[in-house]
Amino acid sequence: MKRFASRHGWLWGCWAIGVLLIGTGALHVWADPVPPTPAQRQVVRVVMELLRTEHLSKHPLDAEISQRALKTFLKNLDPWKLYFYQSDVDRFKAQEDNLVEMAKKGDITFGHEVFKIFLERIDERGRMIEELLSEKHDFTVDEKMVIDKELSQYPRTPEEARDKWRKRIKYDLLVLKADKIEAQEAIDKLRQRYRSFGKRMHQTDNEELLEMYLGAITSAFDPHTSYMSPRTVKNFDIVMSLKLEGIGASLQSVDGYTVVHKIIPGGAADKDGRLKVGDKIVAVGQGEEGEMVDVVDMKLSDVVDLIRGKQGTKVRLAVVSVGSPERKIITITRAQIELKDSEAQSRIFEEGRKPDGTPYKIGVIELPSFYMDMAAARRGDPNFKSTTRDVKQILANFNQQGVDAVVLDLRRNGGGSLREAIDLTGLF
Repeated sequence: MKRFASRHGWLWGCWAIGVLLIGTGALHVWADPVPPTPAQRQVVRVVMELLRTEHLSKHPLDAEISQRALKTFLKNLDPWKLYFYQSDVDRFKAQEDNLVEMAKKGDITFGHEVFKIFLERIDERGRMIEELLSEKHDFTVDEKMVIDKELSQYPRTPEEARDKWRKRIKYDLLVLKADKIEAQEAIDKLRQRYRSFGKRMHQTDNEELLEMYLGAITSAFDPHTSYMSPRTVKNFDIVMSLKLEGIGASLQSVDGYTVVHKIIPGGAADKDGRLKVGDKIVAVGQGEEGEMVDVVDMKLSDVVDLIRGKQGTKVRLAVVSVGSPERKIITITRAQIELKDSEAQSRIFEEGRKPDGTPYKIGVIELPSFYMDMAAARRGDPNFKSTTRDVKQILANFNQQGVDAVVLDLRRNGGGSLREAIDLTGLF
């Protein structure tokens, strides 16, 4: 697999298959991005040169790429066209032919300017949302709302923006009402949802913004070309190696809270037994006596950074359990966790009849990704984690079991290492 690196980030090209990107950024709270650093400008220049010389499409760095990049950047920021005004977009489009030329010089101030306006619009809409949530909505009136992102239009005036948000909030309230949620609780949920979104956006740092902006430019070449920040590379390596160091829990952000989504079998939290699915983590402390850091409304990626750590070290979690208002402290010793659920899985079932009357044996291999422990491979470890090696062992077992046919199930496969994908095809 090809990947181009600097100590500030990675560029993955169309030689990588379906890369899953995970939220990134350095840890801090409530700090809007500052101007690009000299190091980041150098990264941008290097990435643009790699796109020019190494990308398989050989597409020139021209106005067409610039236009695609701007469209993607705006779509990623405001997919439902709820925040920007049409006048904002018109102003951005005045520069749409120049993004690549600016980036070739390491200049990404345009991306920062767009994001600054985006934050201003979020704050404006936040005040508007508070007013609309305080108003009474008439659910007996027949109204229409465009739900197709491509057909939706940016509002041209504050009045249009307000009407668009009024319908959006009315729709969201109806959805919550359909879920049997009482009116006031639904209003409170929406208020918290949009407040949390605004806070998370204001916590965006330079590395995240660089990843968003450069990612828009790289994806203008093809959907599978991405720029990864250092933290994204770290997370990607975890996904590929199928192991991590931490407590062994899958987390998600719900209305500003970090909520336990899944306990990984065999992990530290599973063995400890006290942390449960649905628990809210409200503060995190390092070791036995480290300061407890409040993580309510903190970006999920930053919370994960606080909880992860070297195996053998301890982390303290302040937890509020489902159905209990009390806050309790759980201390867990971090451990290395193998993500067994993400390995190649196999099963054999019988179907139909052969001419001799015995059933056909069908072997099914479920392959969630083309994983590979790249760090171990670079170290020369002959037993590094490998999709091809695991599937080869499964096929050998199928032969011993007298399997007649094999089905390779790639429906949940999110991509991964091109080298592994190529090597694996050689087994068939």
